[in-house]
Amino acid sequence: MTLRRPEVRGVAVDAETRCVHYHSPLDIIAIRMACCGVYYACKECHELLAGHDIKVWPRAEWDALAILCGACGNELTIREYMNSSHLCPHCGAGFNPGCRNHYRFYFESDETV
Repeated sequence: MTLRRPEVRGVAVDAETRCVHYHSPLDIIAIRMACCGVYYACKECHELLAGHDIKVWPRAEWDALAILCGACGNELTIREYMNSSHLCPHCGAGFNPGCRNHYRFYFESDETV
C-alpha cells in the first residue's frame, strides 16, 4: 500500500517539505496549522500565503496528527514529534533540532498562554 502524502503549501517547497525559508538537509517537517488544518512548510510560508494569523495547538490537542515527515510521508502527533529526539520514529530521518526554538509559534507553551 502506497502512503498518500498530504499536500504541503509553501514557497518553493521541495519533495521533502523544505521551503525557501528553511532548506537545510534536516528541515524536513511540515506542520498542519491549527487555524486552518492545512500543512505548511513553515510559519513564514503560512504568513505569506494563508491570509490569516496562526493559531497555536493547545496542549489538550497534542495527540492530533499535525506533523509530516518529509522523508517518509508519515504523519506524527505533536506529542510524538516533541518526544522524537529529533528523529522520525517511522524512518529514522533526522529532524532539525533548532526547530524547538520555534515551538512557541505552533504549540501552546508557557510563552503562548
